[in-house]
Amino acid sequence: MNARTKLDQHLRPGQVYRRKDLARLTKAVDRHLRELVDEGRLTKVSRGVYMVPRKTRFGKAPASDEKLVETFLGDDRFLVVSPNAFNGLGVGTTQLYNEPVVYNHKRHGRFKLGSRTFDFRMRPSVPRKLTTEVLLVDLLHNADRLAENQAELVPRALARAEEMDAVRLSRAVRDYGSARAQRLLEPLIRTNG
Repeated sequence: MNARTKLDQHLRPGQVYRRKDLARLTKAVDRHLRELVDEGRLTKVSRGVYMVPRKTRFGKAPASDEKLVETFLGDDRFLVVSPNAFNGLGVGTTQLYNEPVVYNHKRHGRFKLGSRTFDFRMRPSVPRKLTTEVLLVDLLHNADRLAENQAELVPRALARAEEMDAVRLSRAVRDYGSARAQRLLEPLIRTNG
């Protein structure tokens, strides 16, 4: 079996690959990757990162955001958060945003992966999953970046915090909160904790 055939058989729809991982399968990795991109079997997502599109009845579909980010970072310790999730907190946010935020340990800045731009932000600790408490702490941290009026949003967010489990909220503030979120929530946590 030649190297190109071996590479073809390794690729799976919906998966994302790093060039360095594919280089183990062929000595002519750059030539083979270029051929696969030209044939439409691979899509270049970023420098050294390639995706195999999934075929759907509507055409080609990209890999999930999580797979793109995990391969780009080379690490599974991250959390993708869409600022649109703030709308589910019931604090009056209504704007729609198309740039997900990626909390991680390795990269900082805006990076385009495929057709989407992600805002990578380095944090010393990253939650494994997005809870309501973590989301509220994140909203307070990012209130100045949102399109909503801060003077109205922050008091509504603090009122929503009063309804939350104080222990879980305190843990979210301690583990993931910025100085701003800690300052805003400290009186509430001290009273209810």
